[in-house]
Amino acid sequence: MSDAPAGLAERVRATGLLPPQAPVIVLLSGGRDSVCLLDLAVLIAGPGAVSALHVNYGLRAQAGEDESACEELCRRLEVPLHVERVAAPRDAGNLQAWARDVRYAAGARLAAAGHARLAAGHTTTDQAETIVYRLAASPGRRALLGMPEQRGLLIRPLLAAGIDREQTAAWCAARGLAWVEDASNASAAFMRGRVRERVLPAMRELHPAAEANILRTSELLRDEAQVLEIVIDTALAGRDRIELGHLAALPAALARLVVRRLAEDATGALCARAPARLPELLALGDAAGPGPAMLDVGDGARAVVDAGMLRFERTPAREQRVGPANP
Repeated sequence: MSDAPAGLAERVRATGLLPPQAPVIVLLSGGRDSVCLLDLAVLIAGPGAVSALHVNYGLRAQAGEDESACEELCRRLEVPLHVERVAAPRDAGNLQAWARDVRYAAGARLAAAGHARLAAGHTTTDQAETIVYRLAASPGRRALLGMPEQRGLLIRPLLAAGIDREQTAAWCAARGLAWVEDASNASAAFMRGRVRERVLPAMRELHPAAEANILRTSELLRDEAQVLEIVIDTALAGRDRIELGHLAALPAALARLVVRRLAEDATGALCARAPARLPELLALGDAAGPGPAMLDVGDGARAVVDAGMLRFERTPAREQRVGPANP
């Protein structure tokens, strides 16, 4: 299943995500995928263009060893390494989500300061795990689209090149590059670990091409999403609002997509809950009096119906009361 190591470099180079001499910062955990990506980035973009970021969360007893392994690798590859040490706050909640947000925020700061791209070592294996997890946790077509190969400054060259986790291990072994293993990746304590160790193996038992079929389905849905965006553009005709009667006349699926587009354009953030409020939004026309009718739909979005037109705005921040609670 693993390609010859030489083939991986050509496939990553062909994506165009690591142009020669273009500055790039690699998110380096020390695992096989990020080690493989860093080595490929040096080969393709050139050593002077590449630097790395390692975030030490201090969550595991081996955190110091992971940091040392990253330092040793970067010395060997002659790559500058930025290390950020952080401690999880008591109210961090989902630790993996907190760690991800910290990592990307730190990477985005470095990338913006250095006019560089930020490269993450996600593979097609990660993509399949992400899609399966989102399918279970998040309803809707968007859950099946998976991670994009590029979004803003963030790039995923291994994913774009169709490289899986077995192939990154083969590359590292052939190149004599050591990596660290994070036992928490396979831990049943985390949802990602349960998908990796239980769900996907069960799906492979059902059909040996399960992962390939998941990935192909996601690719097809992303292609179809481009068509849907054109249909939404046509329905809105370049406006940031829509007449309620027009919205009601659209097929329900398209109307929900229009609502989501309007809400997300107004807030600049994902508004996954807005489409489900379509019946209430259509009813706002009946509730409208002399002034506009409003409905907070969640995710920081507020629907406003005025003179039969639906638009969205940001939900205003709650006012903070000043003074004693019991005057």
